[in-house]
Amino acid sequence: MSNHPASISTVLIAPSAAAVRVTPIMLLSAELIETHLIKLNAHQRAQLLAQQFSGKPGSHAMLLNADGQLESMLCVFSGNALYALAKLSASLAPGDYQLAETHSDLTALALGFALGSYQFTRYKPKAQKTAARLVIADPKTLARAQALAHAVASARDLVNTPTEDLGPEHLSQLAQKIAQKYDGEFKEIVGTALLDQRFPAIHAVGRASHRDPRLIELNFAAHKDQATAPLVVLIGKGVCFDTGGLDMKASDGMALMKKDMGGAAVALALTELIVKSGLKIRLKLLIPAVENAIGPNAYRPGEIIATRAGISVEIGNTDAEGRVILGDALTYAAEFKPELIIDFATLTGAARIALGPDLPATFSNQDAVLQALLDAGKACTDPLWPMPLWHEYQRLIDSPIADLNNAGASRMGGAITAALYLEHFIPKTQAWVHIDTYCWNDSERPGRPRGGECQSLRAAFQYLEGRFGV
Repeated sequence: MSNHPASISTVLIAPSAAAVRVTPIMLLSAELIETHLIKLNAHQRAQLLAQQFSGKPGSHAMLLNADGQLESMLCVFSGNALYALAKLSASLAPGDYQLAETHSDLTALALGFALGSYQFTRYKPKAQKTAARLVIADPKTLARAQALAHAVASARDLVNTPTEDLGPEHLSQLAQKIAQKYDGEFKEIVGTALLDQRFPAIHAVGRASHRDPRLIELNFAAHKDQATAPLVVLIGKGVCFDTGGLDMKASDGMALMKKDMGGAAVALALTELIVKSGLKIRLKLLIPAVENAIGPNAYRPGEIIATRAGISVEIGNTDAEGRVILGDALTYAAEFKPELIIDFATLTGAARIALGPDLPATFSNQDAVLQALLDAGKACTDPLWPMPLWHEYQRLIDSPIADLNNAGASRMGGAITAALYLEHFIPKTQAWVHIDTYCWNDSERPGRPRGGECQSLRAAFQYLEGRFGV
């Protein structure tokens, strides 16, 4: 699925693929660094001094033998294992490395090593660096870390790709490739066929673009018990570019809007990961894919649009388009009476103002599901944050002339009112999770380069694994 020249999963290798010489990495706890340094000889301590080795978390240094050859690497970490090796892997010279000791959280360490190697060089191929490789002896750990690394890199690549090369039709092509690769069923409804097949809200948002709006659908029997396995539906918001429509964004707000399909990127990558893992579920993926463009037939503020659910919607703001297209997709998903629906969407700036860039706002109509998902995210360092479906705020999206207003008159509680809007398209008995995510790193950090990010995928996968098993 990825457009990346070499997936970061390839930096994790089995011993049989390693070179003759493998350099050991001594991973040291910041709390015990002094104890370890005492064991070094004078020559080794002099080397650390020459490299201005601080001993602080994230610091690393080389230890050379008497012949001046690299003997081992020291790396200091504190706290969670996920990013313990991320800074090191980005700095290492090409070659093969292996942890000197066994670690209980080896999967997280390996994944962090891979994330530190991530590069997006599709438009700058000469900048591609040969990455160091980490040898993982345990086959199960290796396979899991590789699969997770591939999923994260794939989603990042999609978010980083400019809209000219990743419009609705490109999302469709990627979905078709996944279906072909894993023996799934691909469907799509395109252009005016959306009206004929009762998806008027998706059509309304995307009708002004020269690229036809569409609903992309994938179906997988991910387990041999096809008839009895529970059905899970994933939905990804696929707004491939968002001008804001006639309520046009300012230039600074529009600059990153290639990432407004981040929910679709996460859902696509998660779909591939689930199918490869063999979870005991039937899986359906839905992506309403549009470009929210400006044109003579763009949908307008004040317009009343129809929806698949029969709910009339007054358009209070054309820049609140994501919830409009998700409404039709949610209604369609619920018609199959699945065990669970999870939607992923870069939906509101209000969620970022409330929680910042790193914590996706997470809503659910079932407290037990929400708590289990939060626990899964905490366990795998893919954090989510609970937010309430506070029904007192329904008044903020009421309309005097329609069933709902897509934006309402107030900007207060914007992430909550967006979730309340979506809840109207879900039957009360249907288990549902809504994840309002950012899918972007505004600054550079080890393992998290500036640009597209894959938030909530690992949390959702760990939750689904724990619930449905393999």
